Amino acid sequence: MNEFSVVCRILGSLFYRSPQDTVLDPLFALISEGKLKQHWPLEQDELLDRLAQDSDRQVLEADYQAMFAAQGSVSPYGASYEGIGETETRAYLTQCGMPLTDAPADHFGLLLLAASWIEDNAQESDEIQAQIALFDEYLFPWCGRFLGKVEAHANHAFYRTLAIITREALQAMRDELAEVAGEESGYESEGNTPE
Repeated sequence: MNEFSVVCRILGSLFYRSPQDTVLDPLFALISEGKLKQHWPLEQDELLDRLAQDSDRQVLEADYQAMFAAQGSVSPYGASYEGIGETETRAYLTQCGMPLTDAPADHFGLLLLAASWIEDNAQESDEIQAQIALFDEYLFPWCGRFLGKVEAHANHAFYRTLAIITREALQAMRDELAEVAGEESGYESEGNTPE
């Protein structure tokens, strides 16, 4: 698994799964012990230190539910922000070959997990363009508003910090995709950024 995939998988998991989910035990151990920095390819050490200071999972669970539960203050679904809807998102991810459950496919965390899945499973020739399309069409049109709402509504520093880390990471990854695509086909980035 390369660095792009690792970043997408970690961020996607933290937004997609409740902090009390046992699947996250190893990840929260890395965060709380300050060891995530050893595996993190981006220059965000100060932000990762802030995550480690604020990683009490019981407190985070209350914040997570208050924001992302069915009647929470922050919808994690693209359709809520005039993003591409669930049906179109599901069709795109299915076209990429990603196995999906019945859960809505336009969830922010799931889209980051999808970027990781594409990185790890797509044909090399299609991988970059599939990821660019995922970022530019299904994620960037609304993720800035979503992350802004997380920062505004989080009662705990962990999710505010996570939103900042995610915004910076998404931009860095999109720039990397543009660079790789440019090397392969002369493509130049059009300055796409999370709104």
